Amino acid sequence: MALRYKAPLVFPAVKTHTATVIFSHGLGDTGHGWAPSVENWRRRERLDEVKFVLPHAPVIPITCNGGYQMPGWFDIKVLNGGVESMRENEDEQGIKASAEYLNSLVQQEIDAGIPADRIVLGGFSQGGAMSIYTGLMSKVKLAAIVSMSGWLLLSKTFREALNAGPKMNENTPILMCQGDSDPLVRPELSLLSY
Repeated sequence: MALRYKAPLVFPAVKTHTATVIFSHGLGDTGHGWAPSVENWRRRERLDEVKFVLPHAPVIPITCNGGYQMPGWFDIKVLNGGVESMRENEDEQGIKASAEYLNSLVQQEIDAGIPADRIVLGGFSQGGAMSIYTGLMSKVKLAAIVSMSGWLLLSKTFREALNAGPKMNENTPILMCQGDSDPLVRPELSLLSY
């Protein structure tokens, strides 16, 4: 089954567009859930030349939620707060399909004249995990990768895949933020991403 992605929510640059932030939401949310954050970031008038793209994950059955259909970048089989449960039985097909979609959004910005090194990939939770995976596997050099409460996807085979890939972002700044009280994405899971 081909995944269907809705058009992202876009906040155009207020002034001359010179940079883009593509920020992906977490499980069960949509790009609209992050609109108030973008509006808040914009209040300081320091990001007027930045376009914000807030993509929406496809609606898919999520196994850990009894197969309930909800927005998700990939299926999660078990979500019990255990570190290993998040690393086992990962939805490789869903992860790679969503990475391809996020890469297409990066390419759209490049095609619109924004250099890849002026594009930031970021996200929260599932979206943060997608930003790390997509950014590190990208074929273009990005400005930065940001993950809030995210983790490294396909971590058991990632190093091998990265070594076989283009390595464009091995020196790209990565900001990973993780609270110490998150009951689902444990701090230990984020630490295993290093």
